Amino acid sequence: MADNTTLAATVRTEFGKGAARRTRRAGQIPAVLYGHGSDPIHLALPGHDTFLALKDNANALLTLEFDGRSELALTKDVQRDPVKRTIDHVDLVIVRRGEKVVVDVPVHVEGESAPGTIHTVESQTLSVRAEATHIPEALTVSIEGLTEADDVRAASVPLPDGVELETDGDTVVVSITVPRASADDLEADEASAAAGASAGEAGEAAAENDGSESGSDES
Repeated sequence: MADNTTLAATVRTEFGKGAARRTRRAGQIPAVLYGHGSDPIHLALPGHDTFLALKDNANALLTLEFDGRSELALTKDVQRDPVKRTIDHVDLVIVRRGEKVVVDVPVHVEGESAPGTIHTVESQTLSVRAEATHIPEALTVSIEGLTEADDVRAASVPLPDGVELETDGDTVVVSITVPRASADDLEADEASAAAGASAGEAGEAAAENDGSESGSDES
């Protein structure tokens, strides 16, 4: 389960792109907090601490302290710079202890399938319902010993106590196959082999011609 990180936030009174850029230049991250019938609250979060809290957890649970109050919040959306991967903006939703929420949780594959096979992750995340304070960071799927044509479906993925699957149980999460050359690959191999054979024949013919010309010069 994810840890609860406490962040000291400040309320933003300036809005717009210019204000957001100034917030980021000051080492903070613009954020919006909403939910439970409250008006959206525009916040500035401490840049480094927020980056660490969200680094490996898409559903980070945060305790936000600002203006003498404390709110428990769940990360809903993180906007990142496409090149630097720094955090540009965060959307947060207020939650209460004991409240259940629906979130998408990443799938983690462990183990080795049978020799000669490969695995393909068909579903990178699974949707689950869990208490806001007990959201798993990842769901582990074992492929140990699975053979060709085997698959793991959502209904068979182990879930922590109190966590319920929202994704259709028949959804394929991981499939096991044996890599095979496609018709295009075979055609390309045949063309390459034919080209190699032609080059070899041309080389032999050139060598014979060189030999004949050398014999003629000696006579």
